[in-house]
Amino acid sequence: MKKMEIKRLSLADKELIKEFFVNIFTKAPWYDDWSDKQQLDLYIIDLIGNVNSLTLGFFDNDELMALSMGYVKHWFRGTEYIINELCVKTEAQGKGIGTNFLHQMEEFLLAQGIEATFLLTERTVPAYNFYKKNGYYEYPDTVAFSKGFGPKYE
Repeated sequence: MKKMEIKRLSLADKELIKEFFVNIFTKAPWYDDWSDKQQLDLYIIDLIGNVNSLTLGFFDNDELMALSMGYVKHWFRGTEYIINELCVKTEAQGKGIGTNFLHQMEEFLLAQGIEATFLLTERTVPAYNFYKKNGYYEYPDTVAFSKGFGPKYE
């Protein structure tokens, strides 16, 4: 597989990021409803517009093929990249691009002094097996908690 290029993205790339994100996550297997454009805009700004935000795009020439949005966290063991969202262009999934992205992202992060990544995913989506295949460790004693208390969570 040819070497594609990682580029750091910013708020200046917000529209590209939103379009890419929506084109992936509104389809199978996620079917997320991002029809509320204001909520989408706020979500993307939350991910890419903070002091420690780190958004990386994986490009084949000028075409965005994969995207990671997260933040840098300074932890007692060292500096980590917390991935909030990682996605690969739907048509490119299953072709090694995601794995290539992860490997190049690790090299990029290490060069920045970041020595680990952390993320959450669901066991019922293809991403679960993708991360396992790529050497991600599943914490057996860790659980995720959530509590909805507004009308959209009833």
